Amino acid sequence: MSSALDRQIRPIYDALDTGSNKSAIVACNKVLKKHPKNNLVKALKALALVRSQKVEESLVLCDEVLLSKPTDDPTLNAMLHVLRGLGRHNDMVTMFEEAYKQQPGNEDLGVQAFFANVRAGHWKSAQQIATKMHKQFQEDRYLYWNVISAVLQANDPTTPPNMRQLLYKLAHRLLAAASSSPLGNTDRFYLHLTILKELSLLDDAAALLDTEVGQLICAANLSCNELRRDIMHLRGLSKEEGERAEGLITGKGDRNWLEFVSLLDGTFSHLQGSNENAKEECAKHIVHTQEVLDKIVENDGKKDRSGLLALVELETRARKHDLSTDTDRLINLMQQYFETFGDKSCCFEDLKPYTLLQGDERESWSSFLENVASDVSSVNNLQRVINSYKLLRYSLEPSEITLEAEEDRAVLYMQQYFKALPLGNALPTTELQPADDLAILAGAVTVNMWKVSGDQQYLCRAAIILEYALSQSKQSFQMRLMLVRIYRLLGAPSLALEHYRSMRIKQIQNDTLSHFLFSRTSAFSLGSTGDLTLSTECIEASQVYLTNSQETSDFVIRAFTAEKYSQIPEFIAFEDRLDNSLQRDMTKMEHLRMRIAHEVISSDIIDMELIELKFIFDRQHHDNRDFDILPNYQPHSIDSLNKQTLLFDKADGKGWLWTFLKMYIRIFMMASDLDDTIEEKLLVGDRPKLSPDPEKQRPLKERLADRKDEELEELTPEEYALVQYADALAEWLEPFHDYARPPPAVVLAEAAKLTEQKTGLPLKGVEIPPHNGNSNGHKKDEDTPPLTEPPEMVLKFFDAMKLRFNEVKTSGDFSQILHTATIIQEAFLLLATVSLRFKSTSVVKIHKLGGLVAKLKPIRSDASSVLKDISTELAAISASETTAENRAAIAAVKLGCSEIDDDFATQITKKLTDSRKNVLEGVGKGAGRLCGTYAQ
Repeated sequence: MSSALDRQIRPIYDALDTGSNKSAIVACNKVLKKHPKNNLVKALKALALVRSQKVEESLVLCDEVLLSKPTDDPTLNAMLHVLRGLGRHNDMVTMFEEAYKQQPGNEDLGVQAFFANVRAGHWKSAQQIATKMHKQFQEDRYLYWNVISAVLQANDPTTPPNMRQLLYKLAHRLLAAASSSPLGNTDRFYLHLTILKELSLLDDAAALLDTEVGQLICAANLSCNELRRDIMHLRGLSKEEGERAEGLITGKGDRNWLEFVSLLDGTFSHLQGSNENAKEECAKHIVHTQEVLDKIVENDGKKDRSGLLALVELETRARKHDLSTDTDRLINLMQQYFETFGDKSCCFEDLKPYTLLQGDERESWSSFLENVASDVSSVNNLQRVINSYKLLRYSLEPSEITLEAEEDRAVLYMQQYFKALPLGNALPTTELQPADDLAILAGAVTVNMWKVSGDQQYLCRAAIILEYALSQSKQSFQMRLMLVRIYRLLGAPSLALEHYRSMRIKQIQNDTLSHFLFSRTSAFSLGSTGDLTLSTECIEASQVYLTNSQETSDFVIRAFTAEKYSQIPEFIAFEDRLDNSLQRDMTKMEHLRMRIAHEVISSDIIDMELIELKFIFDRQHHDNRDFDILPNYQPHSIDSLNKQTLLFDKADGKGWLWTFLKMYIRIFMMASDLDDTIEEKLLVGDRPKLSPDPEKQRPLKERLADRKDEELEELTPEEYALVQYADALAEWLEPFHDYARPPPAVVLAEAAKLTEQKTGLPLKGVEIPPHNGNSNGHKKDEDTPPLTEPPEMVLKFFDAMKLRFNEVKTSGDFSQILHTATIIQEAFLLLATVSLRFKSTSVVKIHKLGGLVAKLKPIRSDASSVLKDISTELAAISASETTAENRAAIAAVKLGCSEIDDDFATQITKKLTDSRKNVLEGVGKGAGRLCGTYAQ
């Protein structure tokens, strides 16, 4: 590149670096006037266009650069970003492989070709390139890249099971030919052990582990040590592993809990043999292990809890195998543990697995906890009291969980909360109050009182208690999570959103925690009135998935570069779990349900959403949602707090997503002019990898019609009725859509025309196929499908749902009222979508579908009438919600504590009723607006 040209290109880089894409495009155009064939400038312009969301224009430049087969680094790097932005990873692979073929002696190009295949997950090709590079450049790291590529190919879900063992054998053979020792590098050592373990070459693995260097590596590296521990167990050497762990615990003072687990596993490993004296032998080792742990407990005191907790676990296992010699030992150990570590917040979780006792033991344990001093004058004493309350509550039996008893507990917890609150007076606002768990306990009890009685006043009480506690401890995310759930149950979505936003969740938390807000969130959406609050929140939460697709592959590349072979599979698994996240696609489905209520339904929306939904339908989903983060201090004998606070008492998951995907894909397929061949030609990025699941190989229409009971169980009654209605509607109208849909040649010609209008260039690579038929696109002997009566399910759906709405509107369950109303609205929108093709007078006339339109008209009229009635009803309910009488009734809820004054309760009540009013009024107005848009 000449210095003059370099000076002209520099401003383009500067503009791209500062995000000034428009300036970059202008600068590129200036340079291209003088140098029209400069590939680097074309690539930079394509990049600026991609970042400006001008995909069609960037595709033309992108294809021109790829056709020239560039080899210079600046152009390749620019194209790398362009192709990643377009999702064209396969083209990226081809580009770098072509460059490497042209310059086979260029090591950097070889590395880039390898990395391109890594980014695309093409492990077989990556392995072949690594093989070539090792032969050519004789670097050991390329041999190990070859090996890890074989391992990753073996672990890929698309690899046939019979190939996996062969690939591991290939990897082992490659390692055997390595010139360097695996002991010289920790991660190479880890890779050797992984392959030997997979091939069950345990003696070879032991030989490596027994070397002095191998032992040092395992002592310093947790990943290698964990692998070593697994290999020991596979070799049947649990006893020896236990002895080794004992040496570490007693000799070196190692307090890693995994070492204690190994010691206990070794103790009971004697029971695995067929020796008649196995129990007797195991009993001797139990006594020995007990003596070892007793000494550790004596030496550690309060410094470390591992030894004492291991004693509790030892006695529990001894009981399981009928080897316990002291019936009081478990209770005594649990009491000792509580007395020693009861002032630690972890005490409850540590003892929780051992507290499900029966008979006299349960009475003894409960009596011990009840006698714990109720003094909360210090933080340590307070924590001890909190732990005793938690443990007592967890062990309650159903007969002890009455409304009156729960009332007494709630009052007790709040009394203790206010006594302990002064302990945190001097703390900064960024710190949690030591008494927080008492308020959380009171909130949990009050939620359970709602479940026992069915009275939503208890939910209001829980909200007021938690809001007060949150005013004293603003950083308590656990309280906020509880309030998000409670406010959704109370039909106050804006308050739930307020607390959700206050947690300021970031990055991966959008995948693990967003279900708290987005589960069935379309029931609260005001998108139909133009309010995009929840839709925008969905989009913002989904940014983590875009970041993942753009950045995680870079972490994998860095791991390859640094030869961190233990991290590579973890990064790849992380990327896969996010790419195929269940929450990602459930959020997408909720966003779609809100979008069709907000935007005017058109063919563009239908086509774009259909393609994405079909991709989602082919994924193997991972459920990354975190439910355990919600504090659960409910008794073991009843539902957890998570289950108690599920909206509509239904846990939505894969079954819910699958059912809605099938429903929407089928409806959109009928309303769309796209078929598979057209979709393939117009697709910008790569198709997702094909799943090896046989279920995914079945024909799409067959899969869409399949309804599984386990999937339908995740639906509410209203959702189930909607699915039945949509199925009946599809069955009735599908033949007419198939008949009236224009042939592929016509659709492609229209797409080519639109592209040429936008870019000034023809649609590259698309040939318009001929069609054999008359001007309508049908064969001459093809007749209009016979007109049939609408299914009864379609004719009666809206009237039946109106009856259901009348049932719930007086219940006081506002979330259920909104759910029923929005399901009716959704059914109306599905009807509008599926009849969109028949709104065109020319289509109806050409295809002789006047009779069908006549059948659709009364259905649409009935649906519109029902929706208008519901709009009016929601407005009436909304008006009554903020009356003084209603607010006074809610504010009068008994809190069981005088410290929360009436003004505070009134303030929360006002926020609650205002939120309800706004969402009821908004959904009602939106339903009325949609009637005006789609009634005709």
